[in-house]
Amino acid sequence: GLNTDEEKTIYAVGLLMGRQLSALSLSPAELEIVKHALSDSANNKPAVNLDEWGPKIDGMVQIRQVKLASKTKDEGKAFLEKAAGESGARRTQTGMIFKEITAGTGAQPMASSNVKVNYKGTLINGTEFDSSYKRGQPAEFPLNQVIPCWTEGVQMMKVGGKAQLVCPSEIAYGDAGRPPTIPGGSTLIFEVELLEVK
Repeated sequence: GLNTDEEKTIYAVGLLMGRQLSALSLSPAELEIVKHALSDSANNKPAVNLDEWGPKIDGMVQIRQVKLASKTKDEGKAFLEKAAGESGARRTQTGMIFKEITAGTGAQPMASSNVKVNYKGTLINGTEFDSSYKRGQPAEFPLNQVIPCWTEGVQMMKVGGKAQLVCPSEIAYGDAGRPPTIPGGSTLIFEVELLEVK
């Protein structure tokens, strides 16, 4: 068990390493190899030469990211098709799907506007990765400094309105994503409430 503060802190070291490893999507068997390497390294008896094999890590990460992103993209495409078919949904040229939840009656922002919004973002499996509601504070930003999907979608809203934006990865975080919370190639769903245009 984790009884002392020191034990919990050491456990946190492992969590941090795990977060760095998340980009690799390791199988249980591969994770065992990593554990094996940790103990070999602690005993100073590495089974392979790090100078030789270390430089190959980046290439492997890239290959895995591309593979994972294309699988995630395919899942996203199916979701986008379904969302586009919902009543009241509009698909724009960039592939974004815009669905008004509540019509706003106030000012409509431009790309150069500063906006104040409440929002929550989820992956297509329902996992919430970000929420201004949870932070208890609306977010404020220049519309031309966020993901393209937001720049486009929020301009279609008026103050007081609430909308759902479904963003293909190409106009969100692309193949790189934002690990560990947003996998590469992810289609994202945002619920946005436009509170103010500055």
